[in-house]
Amino acid sequence: MTSTPRIVRAEPGRAARVSALIAHAFVDLPPTRWLVADPVERERRLDAQFVILVEHALRHGHVEVTSDGAAAAVWFHNDGAEPPPPPDYDERLAAAAGPHLPRFRALDDAFAAHHPHEPHHHLAFLAVRPDRQRRGLGSLLLSRHHRRLDEAGIPAYLEASTTRSRDLYLRHGYELTGDPFHLPEDGPPFWPMWRVPGS
Repeated sequence: MTSTPRIVRAEPGRAARVSALIAHAFVDLPPTRWLVADPVERERRLDAQFVILVEHALRHGHVEVTSDGAAAAVWFHNDGAEPPPPPDYDERLAAAAGPHLPRFRALDDAFAAHHPHEPHHHLAFLAVRPDRQRRGLGSLLLSRHHRRLDEAGIPAYLEASTTRSRDLYLRHGYELTGDPFHLPEDGPPFWPMWRVPGS
């Protein structure tokens, strides 16, 4: 019987490890397949993009991981004003995305167009290593931070990328804020979701 791992706050030096975990966990999702067709190149491009965002979350939010390194949650703290963009973001994104830059930019634009403006914590990524999925690690990370949000009276927001993740978040008190939005060129959907404190 496997014991339940502890949840620990990620330190800045772990940004690369966390981004690699997210890239590996997300490599076969519909939006990432839309971004980059080739799966080997896809994981490499995702890793390069995610490290920018994980580093930024460590400055403007927080990152939590399970002590066994199998799962991570990346949160941005939004006090009513959007956090500033990562330093040199355009240049770093261009280097990370390569020839796929227009699609990465379209993804950013779609997120920005649907992001709420009121204060909240934004769950940018909830990732579990594929061989450890469906064992409650994502729920463990969610429940840990939701307790803090409930105590502070702070809502949460996210964009679910699959029906499976959407249903997980529904079980954790999130509600759909409207119809899903789609990426361009018949791209896959995202479900914007909001959680009221205490839900």
